[in-house]
Amino acid sequence: MKAVVSGQGKINLDGERVKRFLARDSVRVGWVLVGALFLLTAVAMAQTGSASQSTVWRFDNVNSIGGHSAHVLGHPHLVDSPYGKAVAFNGVDDALFVDVHPLAGASTYTWEVIFRPDADGAQAQRFFHLAEVNPATGEDTGNRMLFEIRIVKGEWCLDSFAFSNGSARTLLNCSDLHPLGKWYRVTAVYDGAMLRNYVGDEMQGEGELHLTPQGAGHSSIGTRIDRRDYFKGAVFEARFTAQALKPEEFLKIPPVVEGSAEK
Repeated sequence: MKAVVSGQGKINLDGERVKRFLARDSVRVGWVLVGALFLLTAVAMAQTGSASQSTVWRFDNVNSIGGHSAHVLGHPHLVDSPYGKAVAFNGVDDALFVDVHPLAGASTYTWEVIFRPDADGAQAQRFFHLAEVNPATGEDTGNRMLFEIRIVKGEWCLDSFAFSNGSARTLLNCSDLHPLGKWYRVTAVYDGAMLRNYVGDEMQGEGELHLTPQGAGHSSIGTRIDRRDYFKGAVFEARFTAQALKPEEFLKIPPVVEGSAEK
């Protein structure tokens, strides 16, 4: 771009060259903005990718769980928790049944539950059970996934189990006990080769497993699918993800709701 100094000391710029310079500069700025937008989009997708592949069941309605009709057994009822409403079970004859297996078809998975196990329940309590159903007969095939607690010396430990077509793994670590009456997030992660379970972010156990994906089926909350080993406590939320998440990606305990009164 050429500048010409006039006799009066003023600087005159070559108009055509100015236009060309500004046009080139605008193109550069445009590409910079496009690149920045692409990077921001990629970061956002990375941060939300896991959640977008997840199914969340909130337990704030005994008649509908995760958008599915629930079959009610006994009198499970809503209670206040520090995070909002939850469903409480009496450990005797309360349960919910949903005609959906939320991890059907998953070759890897992460299954998380926020729950509160209460005192004075049975020694073995099944609080969540996913079961495959034979479409021809309507009967359970035996392929299943489950969460259970065991009561030991007035505290609890986590029991996780998965079975599919003869391949099974039980994870039960009762050397790591937890107080009753508190809220926890428990997690089972299957990465295609290993099953691991967690209380909070602390791994409780792991073992090899070769699990074929399970077919459609149903779920029970508060008891086994065959109505045994009832759970005493409350369930707030469950999340099902068809991939193996890392601990830093696990479901977070929600913030305490202001003015909540736990019962």
